[in-house]
Amino acid sequence: MRRNILIALVALFTMSFVSTTTVSEEDRVMGVWMESTGKAKVKISKIGSKYFGKIVWLKEPTDPETKLPKTDKNNPNAELQGVKLKGLRIFKDFVYTGDGVWEKGTIYDSRKGKTYDCKITMIDDNTLEIRGFIGISLIGRTDTWTRQ
Repeated sequence: MRRNILIALVALFTMSFVSTTTVSEEDRVMGVWMESTGKAKVKISKIGSKYFGKIVWLKEPTDPETKLPKTDKNNPNAELQGVKLKGLRIFKDFVYTGDGVWEKGTIYDSRKGKTYDCKITMIDDNTLEIRGFIGISLIGRTDTWTRQ
């Protein structure tokens, strides 16, 4: 009797573990990613059916001159220039379109204070190509990010 209970408990635990660790194709992009310069890490999360990303780590989190947290000082909206970079949402509204591609979203470049159309392509489980562009993806720049 005890043996049957033990087997049932092990089976139940195994099934619950498998179901919670299985990631859907579209959710594989979720996690923390480092951009190619190593200066920032971005956490990509899902809100509803769309994907968003915010800065969760900065190599240099403070301004060397003021010793205060870095802010979005290049934002064209003067009211937003005091917003801290750590915690800033730079990816917005991405949707999974299949074949390891997330599109229809935007990326905000805090170094330039500009927002671009963007496409995310998963090369493998640990590598993303982030393509920011204006209008069509032929006119833009690609950066390679790695999972952390």
